[in-house]
Amino acid sequence: MDQMRMFLRASRFYVLPAILIPVILGSVAAYTWTGEFHPVLLLITLLGSAAAHLFSNMINDLWDYRNGVDDAAKETAQAISTNSGFLTKGIYSEKKFAFYTWLLFFVALLCGIALAVATDALVLIFAVLGALIAYFYVAPPIKFGYRGKGYSEIGIFLAFGAIPVMGSYYVQAGHINWEVFLISCPVGILTTLILFNHHFLHWRADEASGKRTLVVVWGEERALKFSMALAILAYVTLIAGVLFGALHWLALTGLLTAIPLANKYKVMKPVNPSEAYLPLMKGALDAVLSCGLVMIASLLIQAWFL
Repeated sequence: MDQMRMFLRASRFYVLPAILIPVILGSVAAYTWTGEFHPVLLLITLLGSAAAHLFSNMINDLWDYRNGVDDAAKETAQAISTNSGFLTKGIYSEKKFAFYTWLLFFVALLCGIALAVATDALVLIFAVLGALIAYFYVAPPIKFGYRGKGYSEIGIFLAFGAIPVMGSYYVQAGHINWEVFLISCPVGILTTLILFNHHFLHWRADEASGKRTLVVVWGEERALKFSMALAILAYVTLIAGVLFGALHWLALTGLLTAIPLANKYKVMKPVNPSEAYLPLMKGALDAVLSCGLVMIASLLIQAWFL
């Protein structure tokens, strides 16, 4: 039991809702729009997506550690480290950490193969794209999360929005359409916002280690304005989903989930201590969960009662 608790801490298990919500959203959309629902396939999709997300967390920690980013965070004043600490504190050896990392990848791979056998091989396109984004976000030679040109934000939007929503829809319905992409946008953008706000916690350490996030490239004040713009864009796409008929008007109640997030932005100044961004990061996570659940509920109400 202690080993399991240690593993859950090392993999940052608590953030799993960020991937489970979009998977459920895509599956529920397939049920509402086509009447197709295969519970066993949904369970395999959830397991594979969860394993892939935890793999992403751990491979990120592993390569940040190897690239010196974690050490820079420890040595930089005001920087708040967001890694699990298992490598920097010596709780796990690098070899043991890597073993668990690739074990998660193997579980995700098995789930992808199982889904491909149960449906068709095109399912693997979604799995492969997600795996490539997860690995090369921080791993050489690409390390696109270090390049500071918006690649990391695009990657997160795809990995936690478009790919899981469209992939889970495809597993259930056997096809995809533009409406599925549209409903992936609110949760995908809000998840991107979590990552973006997370960069504020240690952007000076990132700069010192050569990790060029947009916060490093733009500076804190401009990056904070972009963060606000992302939050607004997420809810604009929710409205667009209703206007274009992808979602029932009941989904507009999801706009209420913007209020707690907006209140957190109100107290921010152009320049803030690193600690000030912790509530902003949590606010983005809460918005993903609450807005995603509202969208799922609106689709179910549409399927059952309307």
